[in-house]
Amino acid sequence: MVDARQAAYLEALGVDVYVRRGLALEPAEATTGDRDVAALDWDALGATVPACRRCELHSTRTQTVFGVGSRAARWMFIGEAPGAEEDRQGEPFVGRAGQLLTSMLRALGLKREDVYIANVLKCRPPGNRDPRPEEVRTCRGYLERQIELVDPALIVAVGRVAAQTLLETDAALAKLRGRVHGLGPRQRPLVVIYHPAYLLRSPGEKRKAWLDLIQAKQVFQRLERGEQVLS
Repeated sequence: MVDARQAAYLEALGVDVYVRRGLALEPAEATTGDRDVAALDWDALGATVPACRRCELHSTRTQTVFGVGSRAARWMFIGEAPGAEEDRQGEPFVGRAGQLLTSMLRALGLKREDVYIANVLKCRPPGNRDPRPEEVRTCRGYLERQIELVDPALIVAVGRVAAQTLLETDAALAKLRGRVHGLGPRQRPLVVIYHPAYLLRSPGEKRKAWLDLIQAKQVFQRLERGEQVLS
């Protein structure tokens, strides 16, 4: 019987799977469903995402954008979805917004290779529109597995859409900044910062962005000391 991990590899390679009569292989949708994704290791997950056809975004993408950085990172930064440049290069946060994020990381004393960077969606929405609820639902399992595999001390939601999606809220960004949130059943600490693309459009908000970064660093330092950060 082909298990979920083997099926992911075979699907990515374009290999048809045959089973003896009387043995049922789960449908492709179920094989790559969230339940099975939760059991994948890094290699299998990295093979599954580029082969994904679970929503319509696969028909308009150039390539999937999986994630970059240290798989043992203590910091994990999560944005909303790839843009046009990310879709071309296959890497999150490149171009002008990516350069600004790199500068923001330097302000924290970090390099891109020190952290892990991913997006809620692995494919670019046409026209860089906001992710749709059904797209988030079908893609969320991939991100959740990345979070589990990295096991970061602190998650940073980059921008309104990422924060609202991760926290399952429609609260305004102004209400989400400046607080430490708990993500998921394990209540992983999460803070919210402005998206660098927004800061490029609204440079007057960079002072607030700096305050967000100071808060994030303070929260991380408290976590490293073993202190409680969630109220």
